[in-house]
Amino acid sequence: MKLNTAWRLINPLLIIAMPFISTLVQASEQELTTLAAPLYQLEQTIQYQRLDNGLQLRLLPLRNKQSVALASQFGVGSRNEAVGQTGYAHLFEHMLFKGSKNAPGDSYSQTMSSLSGKFNASTFFDYTNYYVNVPSRALQLALWLEADRFIRPALTEQTVKNQQQTVLEEMATTIDNQPYIRPAMEFLLSQVKGSPYGHAVIGSKTDIEAATTESLTQFHQTFYRPDTLQLSIVGQVPSQTLTWVKAYFADWPMPSNTPQGFHPLQVNRQSVHHEIIDARGPWPGLLLAWHTVGRSHQDAAAISLVESYLLQSRSSVLAKLSLKEPKQLLYYSLPLTMEHFGVMNLVMVPRANTALDQLTQQITAIIDDLAADGLTSEQLKQLKLRSLQQQLVKLDNDISLATTLSATLKQDRFTPLSGPWERIKAVTNDDIIRVTRQYLQPGVVRLDLLPPWYIRWSKAVLEWLPTGWTDSLEEQVL
Repeated sequence: MKLNTAWRLINPLLIIAMPFISTLVQASEQELTTLAAPLYQLEQTIQYQRLDNGLQLRLLPLRNKQSVALASQFGVGSRNEAVGQTGYAHLFEHMLFKGSKNAPGDSYSQTMSSLSGKFNASTFFDYTNYYVNVPSRALQLALWLEADRFIRPALTEQTVKNQQQTVLEEMATTIDNQPYIRPAMEFLLSQVKGSPYGHAVIGSKTDIEAATTESLTQFHQTFYRPDTLQLSIVGQVPSQTLTWVKAYFADWPMPSNTPQGFHPLQVNRQSVHHEIIDARGPWPGLLLAWHTVGRSHQDAAAISLVESYLLQSRSSVLAKLSLKEPKQLLYYSLPLTMEHFGVMNLVMVPRANTALDQLTQQITAIIDDLAADGLTSEQLKQLKLRSLQQQLVKLDNDISLATTLSATLKQDRFTPLSGPWERIKAVTNDDIIRVTRQYLQPGVVRLDLLPPWYIRWSKAVLEWLPTGWTDSLEEQVL
């Protein structure tokens, strides 16, 4: 399931920031400080509570709202899964929409729909999160329903069977029926084989098919616990909200054992080169990946700025190179940042007259330049401003804001908005050079995505032809 980004409600504090956002390019250091003010102002209005059972609660009342957003993030994801139970976190996420003790069957979905509520969930390596947005008058009912399904889910054999089929269909549609995806995913995961991050979030077909009501019930009892839950409520928050939260969640007992712990991965950053051939592949592609650091690492802020500078913004180095005689038809980068592990990645589709080796050399040269010279003060400032803008945009949507609060790192417990920004602001050019040399230069994980032999042969021929010829032939081939 994915977050629905269509619904938007304007946060009054964002309106204050908008004039500054529109002048990011010309912003001075003083304006940067002014632009960040809404993060601090909004943070001062957050009400923090920690129940006796360990549940962390954040209440953020906002003026001029008629609705309220709830976001619940549990510290359980695919990294918690045992051998033979891969995909359980994602499968269980589906189960929580299919009935609880006091709201059986589709009661939850039907009730939320009748209230014009918006609700969804997602599962990742480190966590599972749920959100719902309802009219403020329905908050008490929403809290009651959330507590009932989190604490007392109803796992029937029929429901398990139905959701197994749903997950398997999702697996087929998004992974197995797409060229390159399954073998590429397995290759990348093999780079951290034996670690908690060594298998896919969606799991394996065999493990999903073998799941039972008993095994899923045990998974729930082990990992769905109040001391790993961050609950955030944003919007028109009634004065009775804390009373309702305590009434529905306070009796949820905290297990006697401590939550499962994890540590940063020790990874090999030497270069790796591999290829896969897929008979369904329409054209060659190139996947490059670098092992970086997790969200809680001291170098995470600098790494995020490096990623933005190199690959991920419209003004990134790669985007600028693509404006004139591009060597790629398209490229895509989506960093994976877990709590204790990170991956910077890039997928590129070459032009007809460009070899995969050329693309790799191009990216390697860009990284070497950054490692040697770093950034100018202006470039670094613009990267920080861009990062700040991304944080400010989250204030524009109550669901996004609630979800952000529920994803707070331990180090930011009482500074969930300003803490990440303070780390970005503190990054220096020396940090940029150091992390580039430490995490990117040692080596890249390279995976060549290759189509059938006849397409590869045609592509090889095109690489030797003059550019003027290949431009027209490229269009015909594709």
